[in-house]
Amino acid sequence: MADRQRQSAFADFVLEQMADVPDVTKRAMFGGFGIYRGGLMFALIAREQLYFKASDFLAEEFIALGLPPFVYASKGRSTSLKYYQAPESVFEDSEQMALWSHKAYQCAMRAAQAKAAPKKRRSRP
Repeated sequence: MADRQRQSAFADFVLEQMADVPDVTKRAMFGGFGIYRGGLMFALIAREQLYFKASDFLAEEFIALGLPPFVYASKGRSTSLKYYQAPESVFEDSEQMALWSHKAYQCAMRAAQAKAAPKKRRSRP
């Protein structure tokens, strides 16, 4: 239970740091938390670590900074998601937190739009 309380305290701290980001909420999930804005998950917290959603172009920024992706083990395999560890600067500078949160939210919006876009059907001859 102490781990869950520490994790929740960290999530509350992250939300406080995101005070300049509108409409941010947290939801408990899989032993961690999803961080949402306007119903879209743009960050996650696992093992007292913040991860931001990334698309290919943003992933390159995280990689260039030496920041690893979120990886979890399931059924004996390691799986990584398109979420990358947040730079330490976000905890020291509210403008950095707002900037990285905005970038991650944009990635979440693009992913949601791509998922919702109707798929073109191939015509058969």
